[in-house]
Amino acid sequence: MAKIKNVEAFCSICGIVRKMELTGEVAGEDNKRWAKCKKCKQTMVIDMTEDVVVQKVSLDGIENESCVTYSPKGSYEVGQTIFHENWNDFGKVVSKEVLSNGQKSISVEFQKSGNKKLVESYNKPQTDQEEQSEVM
Repeated sequence: MAKIKNVEAFCSICGIVRKMELTGEVAGEDNKRWAKCKKCKQTMVIDMTEDVVVQKVSLDGIENESCVTYSPKGSYEVGQTIFHENWNDFGKVVSKEVLSNGQKSISVEFQKSGNKKLVESYNKPQTDQEEQSEVM
């Protein structure tokens, strides 16, 4: 079975750069591939030399920079360097997003662990009982 490869490329349906799964080659075209957008699930032909976005984050020497220790309760900016204590790994925030449930998340490119999504600005939801005790 062929190895599945993911790239970031411009999705003509979504209108922005998205993660895409390469699904096949286009006959007679060396630089073109069939790709399926992971968001809208549409399949299209992409040009590997023009449409694919190469985003390699430089992680050289970030352990010597002023890194912030990661906490799910913290708030972070794109480009900020963080240290994840549990993984003993340094990384750089590459993007931020708000999930469908309203929770914020960050994508971090780590030196050892690669790209990971982490929770940001997490506030534990209150139960009805806790809300009532605050009112009284």
